[in-house]
Amino acid sequence: MERKSFGNMQCPVARTLERVGEWWSILILRDALQGLTRFDQFQKSLDIAPNMLTRRLTTLVDAGMLERRQYSDRPPRFEYVLTDLGRDFRTIIVALNAWGNKHFAPEGPSVMLVDRDSGKQVDLGLVDRNTGKEISGREHVIVAGPQADEMTRERLDSMQRLREAANDAANEARLTEEAAEPGAPKKAKKVSDLKVKESKPAKAKAKLAEKTGKAAKLAKRA
Repeated sequence: MERKSFGNMQCPVARTLERVGEWWSILILRDALQGLTRFDQFQKSLDIAPNMLTRRLTTLVDAGMLERRQYSDRPPRFEYVLTDLGRDFRTIIVALNAWGNKHFAPEGPSVMLVDRDSGKQVDLGLVDRNTGKEISGREHVIVAGPQADEMTRERLDSMQRLREAANDAANEARLTEEAAEPGAPKKAKKVSDLKVKESKPAKAKAKLAEKTGKAAKLAKRA
């Protein structure tokens, strides 16, 4: 069965997976970022079948991640050098390394990113260069860009509604938990209770207006 292509999808994650979504491709880029360039070097590092390595290298060249350069005429031999596009993939490799060390290395890290001068392990985090703020799920969200089509906008709007509903549920649970704490001042247990309490002054005003109207009618009759 032919694999579905992600190349025409508007999602940048899907478009990236179209080019490097196969695990051998990511590992080849990992090794290329460490300085490997030649076919035999990749094969020895990865213990990969030659025909598979050929296909993956060709795919990465076609995707613009690697450039194929001849370094020997007799016999003709080629090396695979990272392009600017391929070098930009370093950010992804570093993030995958940090994530793997955090979640899948119970025995401790075997491969680490360290500061070249101090030798200390890097505490990786994503930062907005415009503000210096660390990227977090609480303060940053994915939204439709200026070139998003209708389908993309609908999908992201739907996700936004789900996030808002989840935030409302979390806030309601927090209020309930705070109200149940021993010695805590009496608080509304639910967001809906707060709305009811906020509406009581309005009801009092309505009753006062009703009484005032009845008094005016009685005065006219007199």
